[in-house]
Amino acid sequence: MDHFELKDGVLHAEDVPLPRIAEEVGTPVYIYSRATLARHARVFREALAGVDNPHIAFAVKANPNLAVLKILASEGYGADVVSGGELARALAAGMKPADIVFSGVGKTHAELVQGLEADIGQFNIESEEEGYELAAIAARHGKRAACALRVNPDVDARTHEKISTGKRENKFGVPLDRAADIYGRLAQEDGLDMRGVAVHIGSQLSTLEPLETAFGKVGALIAELRAAGCTVTHADLGGGLGVPYKAGENLPSPAEYGAMVARVTRDWGVQLMFEPGRVIAGNAGVLLTRVIRAKRSGNGPPFVVVDAAMNDLARPAMYGAWHDFDAVAPTGDRMTAHIVGPICETGDTFAMDRECDALVAGDLAVFRTAGAYGATMASSYNSRGFVAEALVDGDRYAVVADRIAAAAIMDAERVPEWLT
Repeated sequence: MDHFELKDGVLHAEDVPLPRIAEEVGTPVYIYSRATLARHARVFREALAGVDNPHIAFAVKANPNLAVLKILASEGYGADVVSGGELARALAAGMKPADIVFSGVGKTHAELVQGLEADIGQFNIESEEEGYELAAIAARHGKRAACALRVNPDVDARTHEKISTGKRENKFGVPLDRAADIYGRLAQEDGLDMRGVAVHIGSQLSTLEPLETAFGKVGALIAELRAAGCTVTHADLGGGLGVPYKAGENLPSPAEYGAMVARVTRDWGVQLMFEPGRVIAGNAGVLLTRVIRAKRSGNGPPFVVVDAAMNDLARPAMYGAWHDFDAVAPTGDRMTAHIVGPICETGDTFAMDRECDALVAGDLAVFRTAGAYGATMASSYNSRGFVAEALVDGDRYAVVADRIAAAAIMDAERVPEWLT
């Protein structure tokens, strides 16, 4: 459920009509619903009622907007971060350092130092080499870093190949068959407090079976580690639960996920950790756009050219991803069209042969389920600048990320004197 609904024939975000935001902020613009974010955060937590004291850390990469993070912090969420920049954002949004987990396969020396100095709750180590580097840094700082070892269980998540992270050929984690030996060696390092294992096999999973398979392997590893005399008190099960991008699409619910987790892990004797991202933020946002014009090309469907582009919403160009596309003020008429942006790339295509509301130049429309991996993946390609973001709360809204004009970006560039 989300809070983007038609009222008197016009699409609203909660109680704010979208044409008002378009008029006052301009388009394209991302619009987030506070009520939806809060509801999804609570639904996910309630789904884990069968788990004792779960630790939930929002995957900041899904949507790092400070206002979004502030809402989730108020719901008791920590942060799963994968860069020093995300760590800084989580702290700025009021998330407790002890509730921050630092993941990512390529943490730099400076980022490891940053995490230690911030006293974050856990590092998810992705290689033996990273473990030794962190141990040395921690020892120099007179600290012990709480760590989990991320394992690669070689499980096919059955998702898009570019967001699969748990197969042997993926770059993440250490191979499962080497994990026990690596964990044992790292546990001997004075600078490390090896307390658990972590796993994350991919994003936008449409079935629970791969997750259950991966968790089963983690459970066996925990037993093996304990048999070898290692301490294991935590298990980070990552995220990855999918969301419906198409109206009527049926995916596993958080409640079904939570029941599976409780069943599979009931004998583990650890604190379970979770890193939801898309399932919290995905349906909490839309990308509002305006039709520039419709153009004909031969006898096929018309091209509906909108002012949003692949630099604003990259997922369709990167993954061939689907986003429902709806008129803000539908008339009831329908059409079949190719939905495209203005960028000078054929890849700047949101949909081909899409049946949608009939649209003409000047009409407003939305790409739905754009609250995750939307604005955070934006660029300034074609010197278009960066898209704005707004947050709705009941009958009010605020701009929570300014539109950055191409001229402002150009102001940061310099022409050396020897070229003038």
